[in-house]
Amino acid sequence: MKRGYKVETIKIAAIQMDICHCNKQKNIKKALHFSEEAISKGADIIVLPEVFSTGFCYEELENIAESGSYPTIKELEVFSKKNKCIIVGSIIEKHSSKNRETYTNLGFCLEDGELVGTYTKTHPFGKEKEYFTSGDVIEPIHLKERDLTVGLQICYEMRFPEIARKLCLSGADILMTIAEFPNPREHQWRTLATARAIENQVFHIACNRSGSDPTSTFFGGSMIIDPLGNVIADAKDGECVIIEEIDTSIMKKTRKEIPVFDDRRPDIYK
Repeated sequence: MKRGYKVETIKIAAIQMDICHCNKQKNIKKALHFSEEAISKGADIIVLPEVFSTGFCYEELENIAESGSYPTIKELEVFSKKNKCIIVGSIIEKHSSKNRETYTNLGFCLEDGELVGTYTKTHPFGKEKEYFTSGDVIEPIHLKERDLTVGLQICYEMRFPEIARKLCLSGADILMTIAEFPNPREHQWRTLATARAIENQVFHIACNRSGSDPTSTFFGGSMIIDPLGNVIADAKDGECVIIEEIDTSIMKKTRKEIPVFDDRRPDIYK
């Protein structure tokens, strides 16, 4: 396959799954099961919820966090290579130094079996701040085999329009939010997800979890939203896979008709 080949239409699947608290083996098996379903329906990109393999398993961080070769990512690499697909998600990462361990929420993007980019969550929320170190870099991930750039943000970060805007100003063709957004914030989730698509005139894949953990319940509500803010796929609640073919040329057309990016005046926004 030609390196850097131009992509305009691409099929994207968002996997909305109930994450079994601290049960990595069960969650990976479930994610791969839903990924098989997505591939059978023609998906090119598969998007998984935030920390899909463990949930926020604070009580066992030392045991479930990963570093080095990232075993969870390695399992997904095999699937990605076999099916020549892209997989996006996040895991809990461990860093060890000077007899001290720290943890981060590590977003990742696989393309055809290769880890092509990572993103460390820059804005932990609430209790996360007690356990996770923040990332300091907001940059999109450039795919190697396809002429396509992914802008990845994680959960709470959808509340910060600066993050999505920076990703899109840096060339993101598709915006993705992976999350564990809990009840009772469904209205906020849907409003924010739609706003990020409209204001950046970009396709937005918002992938949330469903089910419950020891402290929260989750409404799902995963969506695929077009650059005009139309919800073209909606998971509602429960475990499921939503899939939609998108045409990135619509983004260019929208930006030409409503030239928000050309009309920006960053000199007066400081």
